[in-house]
Amino acid sequence: MNWRPRLVALDIDGTLTPVGSHDISPAVKAAVTRVTEHGGVVVLCTGRSLIGTTPIAPQLPTSLALCSNGAVWWNPVSDEIIKHTTFDAGPTIKTLQALLPGAVFAVEQTGVGNLSLGEFLPGDLWGVTTQATFDEIAATPTARLVMRWLDHTPAELAFAVRELELPGVSWHVDHTEAWLTVVPPDVTKGWALEELRGSLGISAEDTLAIGDGTNDLEMLRWAACGIAMGQAPATVQAAADAVTGTVLEDGAAQALARFFPA
Repeated sequence: MNWRPRLVALDIDGTLTPVGSHDISPAVKAAVTRVTEHGGVVVLCTGRSLIGTTPIAPQLPTSLALCSNGAVWWNPVSDEIIKHTTFDAGPTIKTLQALLPGAVFAVEQTGVGNLSLGEFLPGDLWGVTTQATFDEIAATPTARLVMRWLDHTPAELAFAVRELELPGVSWHVDHTEAWLTVVPPDVTKGWALEELRGSLGISAEDTLAIGDGTNDLEMLRWAACGIAMGQAPATVQAAADAVTGTVLEDGAAQALARFFPA
């Protein structure tokens, strides 16, 4: 009998949508819908904040979104935040300011937007952005800190932080922008999904995940079947059990069709 997962975890940017977009193709929508028609549970698992996730969830049959890399759990049906893990961003910002001159920072105000230290590029941040002082940001526990190193490339940032140590937090570097995301200690997509899987009583052998970014590594390793998108970096593809088409080729739909055919 063909294997069919019961819990399907889906990244958003670069998996369900082009990066930064809210547009999900009809093929991907149809493939995700077939998962639930066969009794599967669909979970959005994203680095996006809650505000960035709210335009996506209504387009899909999902009852849970793990936002901010798993720090914020949101039920889109009841519009309820059911888990909210925070940390103090001040020490991390000071460390990064010393290492990366010209960097700008923002801490998530869940469900509202961000407090920003410096000017981000247009379209960088979801929701309402309020300029703040370092002291104001340091006094605000947050689920997610983001940093953009203005006028630098992703490769330059990756090289600059190659020996960086940030105690008391989890963090990763984006592969498409000079962008770094920090969340509370031990929080990853894989950690959040494992906690969710246990609460749902679903076997570890019945899990599938699809993603494309370095923040998806733990998720792809967690899943019984982890599938990387075709445009994912080599390190992400190496961590996966299979590689599908790119986001522009509706790779997520191709992958889901293996288990949930039309």
